[in-house]
Amino acid sequence: MEIDERLDKHRAVRDWLKWQLKETERTIRDLEHQEAEDRRRRDVARREQGWVLQASRAVEGHPMLHRGGCSLGARHGVSGLLDRDGVLAAAEEYTDLEMCEVCAPWGSLGIPKPTAGRAISVEVEFP
Repeated sequence: MEIDERLDKHRAVRDWLKWQLKETERTIRDLEHQEAEDRRRRDVARREQGWVLQASRAVEGHPMLHRGGCSLGARHGVSGLLDRDGVLAAAEEYTDLEMCEVCAPWGSLGIPKPTAGRAISVEVEFP
């Protein structure tokens, strides 16, 4: 085989390898984006299934319970993400615990809406 034929074959292999590399890099980028989106969705779902306790912002104020995804709770939450047992413990510890009117955490807890101006009752049984 002549040198120019061998050069042509090697150039063709080189060009094919470059194309293959670009395709592989594109596939890796797509998979990384998909992985990041899946992680973000799992985090959103985890937050939506939890609750956040906001400390009282005034001396005579009351702590407030928010759903995990509530933007108000995210700004002022001090407790981290609570599960049902954590909410029950917070209700026992803070007898004046109120619930956010914006995110309505009573719905995700499966309890009736507390009356206006009244704190959550510790006697409420969570399902």
